[in-house]
This record gives sequence, C-alpha cells and structure tokens, in this order.
Amino acid sequence: MTAQSLNLIEAQNNLNVVELSAEERQAYRERIKTLLKERDAVLVAHYYTDPEIQSLAEETGGCVADSLEMARFGRDHEAKTLVVAGVRFMGETAKILSPEKRVIMPTLEATCSLDIGCPEDEFAEFRAEYPDRTVVVYANTSAAVKAQADWVVTSSIAVELIKHLDQQGEKILWAPDKHLGDYVMRASGADVVCWDGACIVHEEFKSQGVVDLKALYPDAAVLVHPESPKSVIALADVVGSTSQLIKAAQELPNERLIVATDKGIFYKMQQLVPEKTLMEAPTAGSGAECQSCAQCPWMAMNGLENLCQVLEAENAAGQEIFVEAELAKQAMAPLTRMLEFGASLNR
Repeated sequence: MTAQSLNLIEAQNNLNVVELSAEERQAYRERIKTLLKERDAVLVAHYYTDPEIQSLAEETGGCVADSLEMARFGRDHEAKTLVVAGVRFMGETAKILSPEKRVIMPTLEATCSLDIGCPEDEFAEFRAEYPDRTVVVYANTSAAVKAQADWVVTSSIAVELIKHLDQQGEKILWAPDKHLGDYVMRASGADVVCWDGACIVHEEFKSQGVVDLKALYPDAAVLVHPESPKSVIALADVVGSTSQLIKAAQELPNERLIVATDKGIFYKMQQLVPEKTLMEAPTAGSGAECQSCAQCPWMAMNGLENLCQVLEAENAAGQEIFVEAELAKQAMAPLTRMLEFGASLNR
C-alpha cells in the first residue's frame, strides 16, 4: 500500500462525519451568520468544500473560489477575521497575504496530499541536487516550501509561466504534483525536473472509465483538471484549473459534461449551467462499488458544526493559523512574483 493510500485512509478515519437533521443544519447556519457579524469575520470557501459551506459563504458576503482567489478576497475585504474553509495551506496563504488579520479554520487537521507529500526538509535536499534550476512550486504546498521557491504558481497560469521562464533560457525544478508538472512540460517544451507527488483525488481518475462513459454519451464534453494522469488528460476537450473548468462549462455548447475533478465543483458549476447535465468522471474500474469517489476527504472535514465551534470560541479553539514573520516574508516573495505575472495576463 502506498503512502498516498495510507494518508487517504487516515483522513477518512479522521473525518467522523455526523449527519445533521434539517433542523440542526438550519440552526447552525443561522448561528454562524450571527457569529460572523459579531466577530467581524468573513467566510471564504474553496470550490471543493461541501455545497452547504459554499452556499453559506455566498449568503454571508464571503466568496467561493480557488485557493489564491480566496486569499486575495480575504486580503481586500474589510473584515478583521478570515474564516478559511478549505485545507491548511490555504489558511497559510491567506495569512501570508493578510498578516495583520486573524485567520481561523474549522479544523487544522484538513490538509492536502500534495502538501504533506512534500516535506520542507526533503524538498530542500531535492532542491540542492539541482542548484542551477529555477524553483517553481504549486500553490498546494506549505509556507515552508513556498519560502524555498523562486516562484509560486497556480494551475491557471502554470503553462504560461513555464513558457515564459523557458523563453528566458531557464531550466525548471517543479514541485510537488508530477501530473501537473508533466502537463506543463509537454505544453511548454521546457526542461522540467519534477518532484514525485500527486493529488489523491485526481490521480484516481481512470482513462478507460472516461472512454466507457464517453461511448454512452458521445455528445458529452470532457473537462479535466491537469492534476489528473496523462492518459485522462489526453481524452479532454478542456484541460484547466477549477475556475477555468467552470468557465468552460458555461462556454461549451455541449449539453452534457463529464468532469474529472473533485465533485465539490458541481455546486458552483450547476448554479451557472442549470440546464446542463454534469457527470462525474469514473475513478474506479469495472465491478467496483464506488464508480466515482472524487471527493477530497480533508475538504470534507469542513462542516457546519466545527465552523460554528471555531466562531464560538474566543481563542478559536486552537484553530488559528500562524506563520512566523520571517518565513512569511520569504514565502511572500515568490507569491508576489506570481501575482504580478498573473496581473500581466489579466488573470
């Protein structure tokens, strides 16, 4: 059994989902809305969190977005406290961009396989093996890994950035997602050395499952996140970040869409294209009990109950994000480069 599989099992065991009644859900929602106002707080939620959390963020003047836009929204919002519903690296990024604000999360146990699969010490050793390479790390990394990078990048601008660096004659050291790294290498033609990491959700998509589903619905367009395996990406009509896939769903003429990313995206996507049929790309082979299990177990740790608890607690019940000042300063440098490069692309 791989380390990735063990991490997934651990996350699922820690989930302890409690099914709430409709009355309990509504009571929590109303209490959270009151607490957000009392605490001068705003809720920012990732596209992959539970639809109930996403809708609550929308209803209370927060936002539903990808990790970078969550952090930018929090930075620009007047609230003194940011409540980040997502995984830990997202809270760290929000804190780095808003050091003067309090950043809390429903649970600090919510992490990411890409983050925990790229420890700072091991990454430092890997980086030392390639001293002549420009270090580019994906946003799905800890503040400590970001601090070692020349650039931080999101999937929405990864290809453009690597093409830009390649045109400058730079060779790239990429971390941590090997599938995204391979995708940008093939798309850019750059010289890229990749860290061996993967997202436990996206890596499970199966090309044969997509082929079989496409055979049943030949009119369907296939939308794939570039963290997916090469064989799945090869079947895509559109490859892109979460926000890019949502945009593609609106622009494509197809009435059916096969979507290969975390199923949390369906909440926002279906809002924008209610007339279209959205289908989850298969993550399991023939005969498996779960044909599509595309849900991050750590994202699922964000619930109404622990969201309410962290807002109730005066000391945030130990769920506050802290990033040491010098580390934040070091991590901010590559983040700033990314923000400026993204602005040049109007992203």
